[in-house]
Amino acid sequence: MVTDNIQMITDNLTNCDFEGKNILISGGAGFIGSWICEVLLALDARVTCVDNFASGRKKNISGLMNHPRFSFIQEDILSFSDSGDPLDYVMHLASRASPFEFDKFPIEILKSNTLGTITMLEIAKKNKAKFLFTSTSEIYGDSEVFPTPETYNGNVNPIGIRGCYDEAKRAGEALCMAYMRQYDLDVRIARIFNTYGPRMRHDGFYGRVVPRFIAQALNNDPITIFGDGSQTRSFCYITDQVRGLLNLVSRNHLKGEVVNIGNPREMTIRELGQLILDVTNSRSKMVFSPLPPDDPKRRYPDIRKAKKLLEWVPEISVTDGIRKTIDQSSP
Repeated sequence: MVTDNIQMITDNLTNCDFEGKNILISGGAGFIGSWICEVLLALDARVTCVDNFASGRKKNISGLMNHPRFSFIQEDILSFSDSGDPLDYVMHLASRASPFEFDKFPIEILKSNTLGTITMLEIAKKNKAKFLFTSTSEIYGDSEVFPTPETYNGNVNPIGIRGCYDEAKRAGEALCMAYMRQYDLDVRIARIFNTYGPRMRHDGFYGRVVPRFIAQALNNDPITIFGDGSQTRSFCYITDQVRGLLNLVSRNHLKGEVVNIGNPREMTIRELGQLILDVTNSRSKMVFSPLPPDDPKRRYPDIRKAKKLLEWVPEISVTDGIRKTIDQSSP
């Protein structure tokens, strides 16, 4: 089934030619990174993945280890220097991203998106490679504009619990633009909205809301909702997200562009929980806990820029995406 999804992505990519290209991906054993590695190999690229397994998993890339065009380097991005091969693209995805990690690994998160971004930018500069920085909707903070466009500068608390991630990604974006202005580096920035799908972790403090709800529902455990569940998010299935990212990094004439990539379908967390209960026929009940500090009340993207520049819109409904995630996920 994952193979079918990979085929779906490759069949629906337009104006993307990765054949014979050398591509370096930091965080390539992570949720999104491993999907990108697999798709690029299917598109006849040569892929080097760098990951220290801080939040990525070996099992995500185990099926790629013997691929003749895949290389893996287990190393922290902060100590990584260069793969040694000439590169056409550099994609920086390495970072912890779960809100449950923000109070446990704040320094690591800050370093990955600042010092780690500089490391990857320097490699891209040396190779004159196109550079993709995976930023986040978190840079908008508790937005006051909906749907939120790329021109919105954000409403972020820099000293709050989420500041280590929000501000690190904001600094990473600033670094990208500085390298473009000072060194003429071809950078592209993707602001990713909540993405879900197979390989997304549900365990411990890695657990994100969709896989956590699914695991709880399948075990008939309580569905744990923060606050009253009226806060909203927009959930984008992994195949749509990967398709958007690869379109952004590969197309010509997008130097310096910042693009929201997410599903504009806004839904409450309570609605998400009920949808998962319905799909799984679970006997679980919803239980409610206090809302974490600085948790955004609403989040959904304006994707007009993605439609115009990338000819991209999400194709998988949340209901279908939830079903696919359940069908294709393994413990």
